[in-house]
Amino acid sequence: MVGDIDPNAFRVPILHSPFPIPGFIMLNPQQRAAVEYCDGPLLVLAGAGSGKTRVITEKIAHLIKRRNVAAAKVAAITFTNKAAREMRERVGRLVSGSAAEGLTVCTFHALGLKFLQIEHARADLRRGFSVLDADDTQGMIKELAPKGIKPDVLYALQSLVSRAKNEGLTPEQAAARATSAREREAADIYARYQKRLAAFNAVDFDDLIRLPLAVLENDAEARGGWQERIRYLLMDEYQDTNSAQYRLIKALAGERGAFTAVGDDDQSIYAWRGANPENLAELSRDYPKLRVVKLEQNYRCARRILRAANAVIANNAHLFEKKLWSQEIEGPPIRVVECRDDEHEAECVAGAIAHLAEKHKTPWHEFAVLYRGNHQSRALEKALRLARVPYHVTGGTAFLDRAEVKDLLAYLRLINNPDDDAAFLRVVNLPRRDIGAATLEKLGELAGARHSSLLRAAQSDAVLGQLAGRAASSLVGFASLVRELAAKAERLPAAELVEELIRRIGYAEHIAAQVKEPVLRERRIENLKELSEWFRAMQKDGAAGDLAAQLALLSHGDRDDPGNSARLMTLHSAKGLEFRFVFLVGVDDNTLPHEGSVAEGRVEEERRLLYVGITRAKEQLSLSYAKRKKRFGEILVNEPSRFLKELPSADLHWSGQDPEQDAAHKQELASSHIARLASLLAD
Repeated sequence: MVGDIDPNAFRVPILHSPFPIPGFIMLNPQQRAAVEYCDGPLLVLAGAGSGKTRVITEKIAHLIKRRNVAAAKVAAITFTNKAAREMRERVGRLVSGSAAEGLTVCTFHALGLKFLQIEHARADLRRGFSVLDADDTQGMIKELAPKGIKPDVLYALQSLVSRAKNEGLTPEQAAARATSAREREAADIYARYQKRLAAFNAVDFDDLIRLPLAVLENDAEARGGWQERIRYLLMDEYQDTNSAQYRLIKALAGERGAFTAVGDDDQSIYAWRGANPENLAELSRDYPKLRVVKLEQNYRCARRILRAANAVIANNAHLFEKKLWSQEIEGPPIRVVECRDDEHEAECVAGAIAHLAEKHKTPWHEFAVLYRGNHQSRALEKALRLARVPYHVTGGTAFLDRAEVKDLLAYLRLINNPDDDAAFLRVVNLPRRDIGAATLEKLGELAGARHSSLLRAAQSDAVLGQLAGRAASSLVGFASLVRELAAKAERLPAAELVEELIRRIGYAEHIAAQVKEPVLRERRIENLKELSEWFRAMQKDGAAGDLAAQLALLSHGDRDDPGNSARLMTLHSAKGLEFRFVFLVGVDDNTLPHEGSVAEGRVEEERRLLYVGITRAKEQLSLSYAKRKKRFGEILVNEPSRFLKELPSADLHWSGQDPEQDAAHKQELASSHIARLASLLAD
């Protein structure tokens, strides 16, 4: 980890503020410095709320308008599609017309997809390859794992395969590095899994980084071509890169090091999914001429909140020291509330939100309740419903995860790629076509013997002759349908193709027959219409298969619009967001820091999680914990989080320690509650 590295071993020059750049009057000196320096590798250490997105967008404009770099040769990489969309919109306001043509602003995975679509032959793929989603991947690995495997073991094996890919390892390299029986088993599954992906002409999400990396590291001609294609690279959230992503950056940037990496080691909270904060140190080692700019002025938080954040994070080791400061208001004291149990804590939070919304005439979306784990939302949802507070839980079933949507996307994948066996198996009997498991097993054996995909085998008279007559007839009808739709895909816009698909397979009627509850039935049918609207909005023209691949890249929550509702979400989900009022619940020594992380020695990452939570608040912050908690039917006694002792006492108000102030606060809450009741009765 970065904290274990001697900071003196990687001293790098700090870039001081240059003269102002014309047109950038509103940027502070450090932001101007980050925007102006384009002559070598640059690391921008951007603290929470310090305007890093603005720096990236202004720098893109500076490169195009003042450095005369063609927009088509500039690429900005983000970690979510939502961030990419927002960045594109901001750049669009700075660079208009043909000057912005060809600019790339996308996620790592979208860039990898673009690379493979161009370089598919170098990556041993055929044109029109499929991108498997997480469900497809899990199903395939389950088939390759031993029969009757327990879910937790299956998850562990899948995680090991994914970790090997995120480290850029081939199956052979993963096997060579394996030190335990489980790692050797995972390496064996990885090898067989890759063979199956190759047979299906498919890749998974991890391959969207691993395969481009393998091409760039092993093919000098391809590497040179892409270094010429991307003359300047900008990376957001650099602290969240994993090993393969960092190597991909190096391969694209080359020795020139024409890049700007923007990140914050204090917000590195994704080690559990492969992020490697040590990449900050790697950057210093690999690029000795690396310049560093620190963005330390915070434009978001009240000063009390910022002092608390600085005090907490100062307890972590740092490769680069920084301290945030703010010219915002001082803000009210941070409330620390001890509650009897989870339900009491939830009631306190719901009551406070209702009161503050009424007192300040604040829209609901200015409130957020943050917690360490999704299970903590249950008591909160109940309390908010009783308090008549509209809320939205981030992390519910995403639109693209809904069964009916995934079914249609699988059809589109198969229309686009007849070798996509995972898509074939999902939809061949949907709606029902009397094609049973025994028929599919036999078809699989015959397809394997012919080295053919399942759909191509189903179009062979020799294969069909070995199957039962009724099943063979159903397969003929299914293959004919896919063929007809594939022909239409060549001339129909994608949205119209989706609508034609829904009509031809009678999918709305299928839902009506399956779902008896009217409201749920209508909602699922509306989802079908919404999918065609997505295609219509995303791209006027183009092959449906390409659009399906793009849709597969959409991360959870990217299309999740909560409207005017209080937000409930985990600390991990809250990163990058800000709210006027923030309630952080479960701040006890079993939950934050999480007992599992403490046992594994990952207290520093838990402290960074708290830092992220604190810095989401713009004006007012409340921290709470329950003295008792029910777990598996047992009552546990909680201690306040050890992190609370690290907060500046002068900026805290502990509930129960100032009787006069507590009494006034209770009176104010009671008055607000009576007023709300009167309003409800009047309604």
